[in-house]
Amino acid sequence: MEMKKDKKMMKKEKMMMKTKMVGGAEMYPNKNIIENAVNSKDHTTLVAAVKAAELVETLQGEGPFTVFAPTNEAFEKLPKGTVETLLKPENKAKLQSVLTYHVVAGKVSAMELIKMIKDGKGKTELTTVNGGTLTAMLKGKKVQLKDVAGTISTVTIADVNQSNGVIHVVDTVVLPGM
Repeated sequence: MEMKKDKKMMKKEKMMMKTKMVGGAEMYPNKNIIENAVNSKDHTTLVAAVKAAELVETLQGEGPFTVFAPTNEAFEKLPKGTVETLLKPENKAKLQSVLTYHVVAGKVSAMELIKMIKDGKGKTELTTVNGGTLTAMLKGKKVQLKDVAGTISTVTIADVNQSNGVIHVVDTVVLPGM
């Protein structure tokens, strides 16, 4: 029995140590969220926003964090001028609120999230770092997030493991009630 458990643990650890490709770059599980994100060509807007919001140090911290990371295309779906407005120094608090709405404390794998959704009879509420709520649900085999306004975001790449958490790439920016 003990051997089975050891093999299962080793398999899980091996899976966690696998790299994934995001935005044309390999994501290394031994690097933190920021060290990996800066290499993704699909996340240049997110990285610029994190820097403007002065959240780099936080996301390099111990965590663990679960980050639902919007791609550049996700930011492009926002109304024209939204990103530029949020990046202005006078809107730093608002930008921090938007970005921390994409972060959940703790490390939640896709498998754990799917179990939470199934246990919740089709949906589960996630409390974000900014204190807001995201509703997670399944559409087929894809995890989706719904913000307070009803905007739906789909996880396109799950379980990109980091030294201080996990990233799930999403196709739409979710917004807290503002």
